[in-house]
Amino acid sequence: MSNQRLGRQIAFLVEADRLKTILRRTPLADNSRFENSAEHSWHLALAAMALSEYGPDGVETAHVLELVIVHDLVEIDAGDTFAYDLAGHTGKAERERAAADRIFGLLPPDQAGRFRSLWDEFEGMETPESRFANALDRLQALLQNMKAGGGSWAAHQVTREQVFQRMAPVEAALPDVWPFVCEIIDRYCAAGAIRT
Repeated sequence: MSNQRLGRQIAFLVEADRLKTILRRTPLADNSRFENSAEHSWHLALAAMALSEYGPDGVETAHVLELVIVHDLVEIDAGDTFAYDLAGHTGKAERERAAADRIFGLLPPDQAGRFRSLWDEFEGMETPESRFANALDRLQALLQNMKAGGGSWAAHQVTREQVFQRMAPVEAALPDVWPFVCEIIDRYCAAGAIRT
């Protein structure tokens, strides 16, 4: 390709398509199959738009959209680490940083730096936008497990304490949504889908 910049951008986009092949352990809401990471990222973008009124004051929804769209691209190389798999989290940060270096490095340098900084921001959870994005990431899985009759909670015998720990970013960034989260956890504990 004669335009080197465009060639790098196209290479990145083609590589990003591989995110569609990364299966997560969270079922779709209809429990027909597991979602893939690209579907998950799209769903988070939609959640950011639909639930923006519950985010922290002054949060920039457009920036949240950028964060959720890039946050899981590292899974192309690092794979999806199941939220409740403690052993799987060993070395996860290193695997994901190496993946971020390679995948975002496909882009022209200015864009590579921008995309990498978005990914770092999401992971750092230090800005209102990144805390909101992380809360949405946790809430989305809760909704899918809820609609799938317990989904991955039941399949992996997840405990109430584990779910509350995983949902902590929702309590911090979406306090108006937190009572709903507690209600769902309590309901699925009573039903036996979450261990008490």
